[in-house]
Amino acid sequence: MLTDMSTSRPGTPSTDSTTTASTRRPHDDAPDTAALFARLAELDDGPERDAVRDELVEAWLPMAHRIASRFRDRGESVEDLRQVAALGLVKAVDRFDPSRGAFESYAVPTITGEVKRHFRDRMWALRVPRRVQELRNRVRVARRELTQNPGSPEPTVADIAAHTGLSEEEVAAGLEALESFSTLSLDAELSTGDDGYSLADTLGDTDASYDVVVDREAAKEGLRRLPERERAILYMRFFEDMTQSRIADRLGISQMHVSRLISRSCARVRDEVMGRHAGGSGPA
Repeated sequence: MLTDMSTSRPGTPSTDSTTTASTRRPHDDAPDTAALFARLAELDDGPERDAVRDELVEAWLPMAHRIASRFRDRGESVEDLRQVAALGLVKAVDRFDPSRGAFESYAVPTITGEVKRHFRDRMWALRVPRRVQELRNRVRVARRELTQNPGSPEPTVADIAAHTGLSEEEVAAGLEALESFSTLSLDAELSTGDDGYSLADTLGDTDASYDVVVDREAAKEGLRRLPERERAILYMRFFEDMTQSRIADRLGISQMHVSRLISRSCARVRDEVMGRHAGGSGPA
């Protein structure tokens, strides 16, 4: 429990008072709200309980703001962090049991957890697995601990692995995640000058010609199986771009007959191709 160290008991050495005050000194933003929490626990849902709840939240809001300020300069605005911390404070007020001890001891980890959860779930530009996020945090803490002394060299992957107990592959994944907290725009310039290019310029694209090659190779065997006249009709229609009327005049048959032969030939080739893709043997 938090103790008021503003006065010392008679007969207590001043050195003990100083030591205790330095280890258990309450924060200036930790008000005495025990009576309000006791009253809140006795009230049923309704306007009176809501009013007491709001009073408690307002009283402890400076503490929530102090906790939020610890996470500044991490890519999120202080105002947004305060909003998240305030949400954690509301949750702490709603869930706190006065019989379990001091509110500050319960609220601090609750609010801190809410802010950390915000970074974990909302601040990544792309959603990454929880395991990768945890590796990132462990690697980040290990790097800070290994370089906290002035003049300390940048730790290697092996150094971080030995310090954390992780494998070097896990450390590598965590280091990569450290650089992946935000995304890079495809329009970002990767080079300056007259020959400058963007990230999008370095990315490949699907070549539609490959699909044509695949389709031709797939249909080749079926075309070989067609009677000679039907192959000739398909060649004149699709490679020489002749109309059905011209084909009919050249072969001395009706245009309707040409149309039926083209439809039948295409259907036969298509069925053979689809049959091979499905594992069938196709017509002999």
